Amino acid sequence: MLIEMKVSELTLDPVTNTPILILKDIHDKNAIPIWIGIFEASAIAMELEKVTFSRPMTHDLLKDVLDTFRINVSMIAITDLKNNTFFASIHLLKDGVELVVDSRPSDAIALALRVKAPIFVDNKVIEKSRDIDFGTKMVDIDDVKKEKLKEFLENLSPEDFGKYKM
Repeated sequence: MLIEMKVSELTLDPVTNTPILILKDIHDKNAIPIWIGIFEASAIAMELEKVTFSRPMTHDLLKDVLDTFRINVSMIAITDLKNNTFFASIHLLKDGVELVVDSRPSDAIALALRVKAPIFVDNKVIEKSRDIDFGTKMVDIDDVKKEKLKEFLENLSPEDFGKYKM
């Protein structure tokens, strides 16, 4: 069964500094983390922030090609999780014919965001992601921020304040 999800957050793994894409279902009941590459994270972040360039980047180019040939992206689906690797598919619609193309989840999501296509995750992927060992533990990012701020404040010296004295 496919469950509709949305991009909830793009963050960094505090242990490895690897980007993590967090998807949550539209009712905020389920979430899955997907570790992605820095370039893929950048492509997603650019679209989330609505940053535009004078020349199309790869996912923008793909969107333009699909638009030119009047091919719609009906949805993307994260279909499986094997050996800590997520698998996805892009569902295209051309003249009433559906075509399915294999994709990395990060590329499929970057495209889905650009064409405003829904993102689905197979329920079995959600179940498998609960048991996966990514070699790092999930850390509450707010706790990490608080800890880093505390560490920063504890390491301040009077000289850090320059000419202002307390």
